[in-house]
Amino acid sequence: MASAEITKIKGLLRQKALPPGAATPLAERRALMEKLAFRVAEDVAVESLTAGGRPAERLRAPGASADRVLLYLHGGGYVMGSPNTHRSLAGELSRACGGAVLVPDYRLAPEAPFPAAVEDAVAAYDWLLAAGHVPSGLAIAGDSAGGGLTAATLVALRDRGRPLPRCAVCISPWSDLNCSNASYHYRAAADPMIPPEDVRFMAGLYLGGADPESPLASPNRADLTGLPPLLIHVGRDEVLLDDALVLDQAARSAGVDSTLEIWDDMIHVWHAFHPMLPEGREAIARVGEYLRTQWA
Repeated sequence: MASAEITKIKGLLRQKALPPGAATPLAERRALMEKLAFRVAEDVAVESLTAGGRPAERLRAPGASADRVLLYLHGGGYVMGSPNTHRSLAGELSRACGGAVLVPDYRLAPEAPFPAAVEDAVAAYDWLLAAGHVPSGLAIAGDSAGGGLTAATLVALRDRGRPLPRCAVCISPWSDLNCSNASYHYRAAADPMIPPEDVRFMAGLYLGGADPESPLASPNRADLTGLPPLLIHVGRDEVLLDDALVLDQAARSAGVDSTLEIWDDMIHVWHAFHPMLPEGREAIARVGEYLRTQWA
């Protein structure tokens, strides 16, 4: 049975839903996402820096190790989002995993279409390596577009011969830019956050005419052989459910140690609602547990 908190959140999201697709200007979407961001906890240290040629933030909760770093790739459909929109979530992930969290402000489409986000994510990871971090103490994670970008970044790093991080976490990953999986239909009514029209609209802006079948755009279509262990989180009530299912299947078929967790009644990136959602806090704790275990 759904909790009272998730039921309330679903109702609020439906009340405040924007007109889908191109009916809502991108500038309005970006401004609203920045405005609605939760505030980071007061005890989390936030440091502004440049990583891989891009602005970034490094967050550390009390007691976080400087030797363990989670490279976190924010969501937002590749067209919006920033370290600001994900600062609160990143701070709690630092607390849960006991390491620092680096959030790069990667370039957004349509100003910088595919593969700009992949190039910036690779550059941020290379920056960590150049700073002396050992791969066994690194991990990559992301939500939504950032979840798909996490998998794409791993593929790009592998193909370029880089040493790979210890593990990765994909939260509600958008990992197939064809936007044709069946859950776009059978979960549309249950998902109050991302109408299928929005996903397709953002895919067009990000791809900018590129082939959605490209492995770095749609890692579900990639050969995932040799990737590090994955944890995949997805809510049962989201249109991207099948993206996560197929990513897990593709990883397992390639011999990757993949752990898929489907959370009943949860919506897209429910972790981000942690200030008001117990299941969000539980999911963050689970991610932290996974990272600590892998780093150990």
